[in-house]
Amino acid sequence: MWAQTRALGLSLGVHVLAAILVVLGTMEWSPFRTPRLEALAIEAVIVDTTALRERRDQAQREAEQAAQREAARERRQQELAAQRERERQAALEAEREKVRQQRAEQMRLQQLRDQQERERQEKLAEQQAELERIREERAEAERQRKLEEERMKQLEARRQSEEEARLQAEAEAQRQAAEQREFRAGRLATLSEQYQLAIQAQVTNNWLRPPTARPGLRCTLRIIQIPGGEVISADIAGSCNGDEATRRSLVAAVERAGSLPYRGFEEVFVREIDFVFIYDGD
Repeated sequence: MWAQTRALGLSLGVHVLAAILVVLGTMEWSPFRTPRLEALAIEAVIVDTTALRERRDQAQREAEQAAQREAARERRQQELAAQRERERQAALEAEREKVRQQRAEQMRLQQLRDQQERERQEKLAEQQAELERIREERAEAERQRKLEEERMKQLEARRQSEEEARLQAEAEAQRQAAEQREFRAGRLATLSEQYQLAIQAQVTNNWLRPPTARPGLRCTLRIIQIPGGEVISADIAGSCNGDEATRRSLVAAVERAGSLPYRGFEEVFVREIDFVFIYDGD
């Protein structure tokens, strides 16, 4: 509003100035001359109103053009001021946007750092858990190893104890076998012993020894016969340390013999006898 008032005042001032210039242009500024006494002269000035109007119109147009130029300059200044204001506002908005973006970027970076820190902590926790699991597994493996060592020691001690017991049993068996051999050797002189040896020899000769028979075999056979030595039946009647195949082979050996020694042993003959078959190896 002030700019428009200023432009209007300038325009009016230009018009007034132009009018003054027109009036002054039509006036003569020659100095007063001292009137002559000898003669009186009368002069008449003819004013051309058309030229005056043209000069006035020209001055008016120039004043209007000047006012228009001034108004245009004022508009340009206003436009420049408005442009500068818009640019300033745009710059402020850009600065605010830049600040917002910077804050958003800072927030994003902070969130990224927080996420990375969480992931690092989670990874660290997983590594710690894995290390703890490995330590537990190693501790368990060490415990199992010690238990296995202890078990092996116990087994070795048991094996040694069993080996010692076996050796003692073998020694005892050998001692008993030696005693039995001595006892049997002492009885060979008697007819009964000779009869037993004859039966042993005959059954042994008819025995088809199976592969499972082992030295040290002792089996008691009950044999039923009739006078003359003919075998009626045979069966395992007492203790026998042989397997089933060995037992069957001994019964079959008696049955295969058909009859037992008789002639010369009539005095010691009995119808039912318990015969101990012995095998100590070839």
